[in-house]
Amino acid sequence: MSSDFYKTSILPFAGIIIKLCRAYSNSQEDFEDYYQEVCLQIWRSKDNFREESQWSTWVYRISLNVCLTLLKKKKNNVQHFVSDSITTEETEDNFAFSDESLNLLYDGIKKLSEIDRAIIMLYLEEKSQKEIAEIIGTNPNNIGVRVKRIKIRLKKILDGKIN
Repeated sequence: MSSDFYKTSILPFAGIIIKLCRAYSNSQEDFEDYYQEVCLQIWRSKDNFREESQWSTWVYRISLNVCLTLLKKKKNNVQHFVSDSITTEETEDNFAFSDESLNLLYDGIKKLSEIDRAIIMLYLEEKSQKEIAEIIGTNPNNIGVRVKRIKIRLKKILDGKIN
């Protein structure tokens, strides 16, 4: 993978890639594997991009698909994150891994279904219902309803009312 491609086509989206990888992985090692695999798959599939959507949508879709595929392979391995090995130059989100309240949020998000995780992560990235629907493969009205339900469920999880 050329560093120019990484800098122009992946690095601008490193924040969401990191968040998705973190939401679907259960250990620091898994997180690093997920991130590396996402970047590799984006690079491998770049020639398949047909410009039917925005590049960011393409990146999110690949990231989500890679995370879901890897999750299926590594289910039931539960560990906590120790630190983030991606350098500060690569993303502003590094500090988030040491933030206890953010760790609790990610723990809560991990208790959601795989698709609900994706929806809430994209919602937290302030993606429109239309763009979330395009990435997930559903209609925008469905996304609005699901976001409301996910927020209610996540609040119950964080309040300790649901395991």
